Amino acid sequence: MAGLVQNQVVWEVEDNYQKQTYRNRCYISTDQGKHLLSIPVKHVGGNQGRQKYKDVRLKNDYPWQRQHWRTLQTAYRTSPFFEYYEDEFAPLFENEYNFLLDFNLKTIQVICDCLQIESPNEHTLNYEIEAPRSFFDARDWVNCKKEKLAFEQKEYVQVFGDRHGFIKNTSILDLLFNEGTNALSYLRDINLNLGNA
Repeated sequence: MAGLVQNQVVWEVEDNYQKQTYRNRCYISTDQGKHLLSIPVKHVGGNQGRQKYKDVRLKNDYPWQRQHWRTLQTAYRTSPFFEYYEDEFAPLFENEYNFLLDFNLKTIQVICDCLQIESPNEHTLNYEIEAPRSFFDARDWVNCKKEKLAFEQKEYVQVFGDRHGFIKNTSILDLLFNEGTNALSYLRDINLNLGNA
């Protein structure tokens, strides 16, 4: 999220969808420690082969939205700012979405509204192997397996920090629910070291 706050963003929507990326998962801090929230998606196979990110459908035959919302409520109900933002996020888990991209873009829009920044709307029209020279290519940031971007994350108070210490690399929701209006300043202060990425 710091990359979005500190830079102009163009969303890549024309690339092939890859499994195990942050496009359908995130981590939060719970009473049990670091917890994965994973959105189930329909995978194509056989003759269809790969599919574009913009074409990935959500697997809504399982009540993942209700489960995720309950998990978030349990994890953050006692955080300082959960009630402040609760009404903004609840509709994401009440309204059904067909495509992962639509859900992600709506989620980012809600987060940007909470941070009181403009949500980027520009997206790619076709896939280019090499990003244009005028852009920093951050497409690899969604990959969970590669720790390509190294930055120092300053600690803040988390709900269960007394049990588990500070848990790094959690969802922006963790920052919002714990830091509230300070979240934007926190994101602006992160040194992303883009020259080394």
